[in-house]
Amino acid sequence: MTRTELTTSTAMQAGNVETKSATAKTLAERLSTAADKGLYTPSREHDACGVGFIAHMKGAKSHKIISDGLQVLENLTHRGAVGADPLMGDGAGMLVQMPHAFFAEEMEKAGTPIPEAGHYGVGFIFMPQDDALRAKCEEIVERVIVAEGEDLIGWRDVPVDNSSLSKAPDIAATEPVSRQVFIKRARSEDQNEFERRLYVLRKVISNTVRAETDAVAKGFYIVSLSSRTIVYKGMFLAYQLGAYYADLKDARFTSALALVHQRFSTNTFPSWDLSHPYRMVAHNGEINTLRGNVNWMAARQASVSSALLGDDISKLWPISYEGQSDTACFDNALEFLVMGGYSLAHAAMMLIPEAWAGNPLMDDNRRAFYEYHA
Repeated sequence: MTRTELTTSTAMQAGNVETKSATAKTLAERLSTAADKGLYTPSREHDACGVGFIAHMKGAKSHKIISDGLQVLENLTHRGAVGADPLMGDGAGMLVQMPHAFFAEEMEKAGTPIPEAGHYGVGFIFMPQDDALRAKCEEIVERVIVAEGEDLIGWRDVPVDNSSLSKAPDIAATEPVSRQVFIKRARSEDQNEFERRLYVLRKVISNTVRAETDAVAKGFYIVSLSSRTIVYKGMFLAYQLGAYYADLKDARFTSALALVHQRFSTNTFPSWDLSHPYRMVAHNGEINTLRGNVNWMAARQASVSSALLGDDISKLWPISYEGQSDTACFDNALEFLVMGGYSLAHAAMMLIPEAWAGNPLMDDNRRAFYEYHA
């Protein structure tokens, strides 16, 4: 490079720096002078890492929450990963409240009416494509429901449209059959107790399926089982969630909240079951202490007890299965603590402690809380 070229190059670089500086200054000025709108503050603009949450402040259910949730999810498309196949995403999903009016009408038309809200649970289950294996899984589900003292109401086929999915053989081969099982609250205890029994029921079903079949490796997975919430998810791009599940586009399908997630898998390969949300959380990032946390959970199984779960606690092991993602393991641990009697806030503070050690500004009571649970 000649001296003239070097001088010109240096001048161009300086010009680029000045341009970038001017652009940054202009952006900063725009953010600082822009008027706040509702809860949005421009000066605090930041990315959401593929997670979105929308809720009605007074708990009023509507289909607009669902449609807005799908819009939020599509706006997070840039946060998800796409493979060499442009129609193959790492996963997307939505957690909502139980759409009772929708399910009541659908099950009535099918000839299997359901009781009032809170007196039944719905399990969303990914089933294997193989007919014989799927029948075996359904037999196990029904057998365990009876053995655990609950009443089976019936099954529902979840209507899906896979026309937006990739036609690649590996995508078609992994697509599960989506079914929902309805379970009646057989005893008179409150809904919190029913939730705990559905939790135990889900663990027993999963363990039994693992023990008696190879269905887990071929697509069996209980997405959610609850009387309060339900999860719709899959190995989708953001827009494919609403395109795939017809339920989410039905005006009768309502909720007062929607938790959505567009996945960018980092430490596990994408799959239908590892899409978010899980039963309680959605998260994007990496939990680098995963192996240590899983080992500690396993080590404590022999000594843990719960007055609420009683002898049923022995049916819950393992809390996390080998091969699950960091978020799946975290969700399992959070769910276990909440079902065992901790409040959600208490459990979350135990699992995600602040940097309390050596912090001279922290309140002594709060420091003692973290030190006790450390």
